[in-house]
Amino acid sequence: MELALLIDFGSTYTKVTAVDVAAAELIATARGITTVETNILEGLGQALEQIKPHFGGVLPDFTHRLACSSAAGGLRMVAIGLVKELTVEAARQAALGAGARILGVYAQQLSHSEIEQIDALCPDIILLAGGTDGGNKEVIIHNAKMLAACQRATTFVVAGNKSAADEVRQILVQAGKDVRVTANVLPELNKLNVEPARDTIRQTFLEKIVEAKGLRRAESYLQGILMPTPAAVLQAAKLLAEGNEEEKGWGDLLIVDLGGATTDVHSIAEGYPTKSGVTYKGLPEPYAKRTVEGDLGMRVSSLSLLETVGSRKLAAISGLGEQTIQEYIHTVHDQVETLPQTAEQWQIDTAMAKAATDLAVERHSGILETMWTPMGAIHVQHGKDLTEVPYLIGTGGVIVKHPNPKEILQEALYKPEQPTVLRPQKAKLMLDQEYILAAVGLLAEVRPTAALRLAKKYIRPLD
Repeated sequence: MELALLIDFGSTYTKVTAVDVAAAELIATARGITTVETNILEGLGQALEQIKPHFGGVLPDFTHRLACSSAAGGLRMVAIGLVKELTVEAARQAALGAGARILGVYAQQLSHSEIEQIDALCPDIILLAGGTDGGNKEVIIHNAKMLAACQRATTFVVAGNKSAADEVRQILVQAGKDVRVTANVLPELNKLNVEPARDTIRQTFLEKIVEAKGLRRAESYLQGILMPTPAAVLQAAKLLAEGNEEEKGWGDLLIVDLGGATTDVHSIAEGYPTKSGVTYKGLPEPYAKRTVEGDLGMRVSSLSLLETVGSRKLAAISGLGEQTIQEYIHTVHDQVETLPQTAEQWQIDTAMAKAATDLAVERHSGILETMWTPMGAIHVQHGKDLTEVPYLIGTGGVIVKHPNPKEILQEALYKPEQPTVLRPQKAKLMLDQEYILAAVGLLAEVRPTAALRLAKKYIRPLD
């Protein structure tokens, strides 16, 4: 029997998924507490103990042992470019698609105070972009000279104007920096090319970050820590949307991943205008796009959620008093393992989840703007048109474990009171009920068809 053990070293829990590959069948799932500070194998051991009964009390010799990780803060990055709306945004998209957590974004020529800020952020990787190919060289070269003074042992991924790449590399190497040069994220105006940078970031994660996060100890048991967890989810989303030669995919889709620290939204869709008479404006969006809302988490970031959404709106959604809501949110922020026990606590948790889903998808979606010209009104689209996306998938512990996940997920759909926000209009609501998307992304590395069948089997419609 071909068996796969798929592991996700999360910031709070280490989750394991055991799969019968040939049958595309889930055998067992379990989780232990992630123990980065001591020995990460302890949490893994806890989870493995829980799945032993499914194998007669003895763990089998798994054919594949693969892992992803967001432990110890995940992959921490800073993105730097020339123009905020262009190369900086392209760099940001590349970093997010690689599964990174973006600590800061900088445009134009860096100042000494900004270098101090970057040093204080302690990023694992600095993504240095700037200029289209053959365009502005001065800014990226200036920024390389400034960054050469950084004190931290950071890896630099250079993804800017190819005419300046050699000089930028030389400046940083002479300063003793670890440098990787890859293709420009914005080779031409309004032409995005984020995949090479994503691949380079992921490779750097494998080589460097695993050691820094205390994950090296786990590698002797594994075939490798393959990628950051969000990259595994995005990989699963792409596979599920596109399919392969052996198995058909579902087509365009949107995933809402509601967590304790962030709400991530993934879309697999071109997002071109679907209505006649609409023109697209701005930087093209990636086909596989990820956004991360760090102020919309259910536990670690719950105070940010309260500040962003406001207690008045949460009171309106839940039907409870603002004081009660504020007290509960302060409690779950201070004690992140807290789960709702009473009907009142469930109402507040549900209101938080609905508000986070609503706002995260609003931010991820494109918008329509009406502009007036001497010829009359024209309609301009910024970002992705997701109105005709056929599938909307909910994942993350908050949605998966909720007694009525549909109540939360439908907040992502089109709202008549926001006609300019291009959310899905009639998407079929689906649930990742076994919380397996990251595992699917990992299995796709070695057995893509089995991974696709697994996803299609266990991601089920919400009736």
